[in-house]
Amino acid sequence: MNFVLSIVVSFSAFVVLVLIPLVGVWALDLRTLFGTVIPYTALLIFFLGLIVRVIGWSRSPVPFRIPTTAGQQKSLPWIKQSKIDNPSTTLGVLVRMIFEVLTFRSLFRNTRMEYREGPRIGYEWEKWLWLFALAFHYSFLVVVIRHLRFFTEPIPAFVTLVEQLDGFFQVGSAPFSGFMLPGAMLSGLLLLGAVSLLLLRRLWVAQVRYISLPADYFPLFLILGIAFTGVLMRYLLKVDVIRVKELTLGLASFQPKNPEGIGVLFYIHLFLVSVLLVYFPFSKLVHFAGIFLSPTRNLSNNSRMVRHVNPWDYPVKVHTYEAYEDEFREKMIEAGLPVEKMPERPLEQEAETLQQGEKD
Repeated sequence: MNFVLSIVVSFSAFVVLVLIPLVGVWALDLRTLFGTVIPYTALLIFFLGLIVRVIGWSRSPVPFRIPTTAGQQKSLPWIKQSKIDNPSTTLGVLVRMIFEVLTFRSLFRNTRMEYREGPRIGYEWEKWLWLFALAFHYSFLVVVIRHLRFFTEPIPAFVTLVEQLDGFFQVGSAPFSGFMLPGAMLSGLLLLGAVSLLLLRRLWVAQVRYISLPADYFPLFLILGIAFTGVLMRYLLKVDVIRVKELTLGLASFQPKNPEGIGVLFYIHLFLVSVLLVYFPFSKLVHFAGIFLSPTRNLSNNSRMVRHVNPWDYPVKVHTYEAYEDEFREKMIEAGLPVEKMPERPLEQEAETLQQGEKD
């Protein structure tokens, strides 16, 4: 699909999603639907969809060891093994998974191939994607943790600690146009910037743009919309935080309430979050759970030490090469094809063959 069409389709879907709560709350006053019914439905679909995907992955047969390797396998004693990139023990796999989940180690190894004068193929340092991905995922995690203050009372100590660390660069509130601006939270701004850079990379790099589909652009637009509406509510277009927490606490305690006085921007933000939850289990975003069940990551490479036999193999009738050559040896010799075993012929016939060869 043409990349312009992919962008248009994805962005159009995003605009429609923004208009749905705008019309539903602002024009039709369907606060109960967008403040209670849709969030509960989204959470239910999210958890059920995630469970179904995980069960499906866990039931997939993996009879052989197929880990992705990026280093020397364990072999002879004097050959140094790459214990993290090619683990042969469970401990090595555990260390590899920790680095993969927490630091995106495989993405850090990313390089860019390009043609140089000659022509020659060269590889360049390419760590920007790793930096953007690391900033995006960790800022998203911090934002989720900070939002727990809206769903808990009293607020847990670790949430307060994360919020204090997130606002480490906060000097204090600043006056702006007659009201006080709150101090900046690094995670929200970093999330907005990181997802914007990931979107620009997908639009700018020709190779990435060529393989991008609407399913690649849509979640970026969706997360960008969530981050943007969140930043708007915090710094520019104020919402009644007390009433918002009343609504979220009601959702968390299964005693839903829909207080008056909450702006439509909050319902747009909440609806986009609900759409993300519904979309999550059925998209590429579910890789956060799939990484733990991926046989290319969670298996040790011990094929030289243990023989792995497929338990689903069943006896089949095979035609070996030896049997094939026994059946067609004469015809193969006549056609000039090499054979492993020459036929045994009488000496007289061998002599005639040699004489015929000398005449020819």
